[in-house]
Order: sequence, then C-alpha cells, then structure tokens
Amino acid sequence: MTKAGKVATLTRGQAARLGRALGGRPARPRPGGQAARMPFVLLVVALLAGGLISLLLLNSALNEGSFQLSKLRKETTALTDEEQALQRDVDAYSAPDALQRRAHELGLVPGGSPVFIGQDGKIAGSPAVAEAPPTPTAPAAPPASAPTTPPASAPAASGAAAQPAPSAAPSAAGGSPQPSQTPGR
Repeated sequence: MTKAGKVATLTRGQAARLGRALGGRPARPRPGGQAARMPFVLLVVALLAGGLISLLLLNSALNEGSFQLSKLRKETTALTDEEQALQRDVDAYSAPDALQRRAHELGLVPGGSPVFIGQDGKIAGSPAVAEAPPTPTAPAAPPASAPTTPPASAPAASGAAAQPAPSAAPSAAGGSPQPSQTPGR
C-alpha cells in the first residue's frame, strides 16, 4: 500500500473526531440525552406545583380576611346603633322638662334668687329660702247634664266660645328662674 492509500482510509473514530472538529453533527443521538432532561422537567413541574399551592394559600388567607372584615363591619354597625339608642336615652333624661318632672317626683322645689360671690369677696344678691310653688288646681268639671260641645247649629252665646280655656300647667315665666336659666353655669 502506498502512502496515499493510507490517508484515504480513516477509521470510524477518526472520522467522528474530524467531523466534530469541523462543526458537524454526530450521526446518532446520545442515549444519555433523555436522562439529562429528566431533572429539568421535574424542577419545572415542582416550581409550577409550588406556585399553584402558594396561590391557593394566599387566596384562602384573603378570603378569611374578607370574612373577618365583613363580621367586624356588622359588629360596628350594631354597636353604632346601640350607641345612638343610648345617646337618645341620655338626651331624653337630660332634657329640661324631664329633669324638672323627675325633680318634682323627688319632692325638690325650684331654688330662690341666686347669690353670687365675686372674686373680690363681695356678695351679689340676697339669699332667700326656696319655697314650693303652689300646686295647680284642676279646672272644675262641667255638669253632666250640659253637653261638652255646643251643637253646630247653635250660635255662640255672647262670645264665650271665643275665650281660651285656662291652662292647667303653671306658667314658666312666673317668678323663679328655671334650672337651665341660672347664671354662672
């Protein structure tokens, strides 16, 4: 064999090395390529599963917070209603007419003229003992034989119907000051 014949015949291994050096692809795929992809696929599946589980947990936590918020809003509404009802009760009990009625039930009488002591020690006003106001008298009841309302066809007799009926309640303008009208408060 000549030298030229030796160069033309290359072994299979030499041809493969020469092909790789020149940038060519190997003729057959490696059997180890399938096994090398398996860890990457498992990693991607694990990341996707972990992301889905974390989204599920986050959604559950948000729903729980939403339920708590709804419960607290209902509780706040109920407590606000209760506060308003209690404030109405306080306002009703602290109204001047309610205080006066309760004081009268307890036997208290309105105070007399107030007396004040100035910063220099001078006394303004004269002390007086508080006296109970006269009890109001009920108007006399009309006789049972007389009708309580005049018939519509009967004319008014000498303007008696034009006069107002006497009031059973004592006048607030008469004499003693009311508790809310006392100076210095």
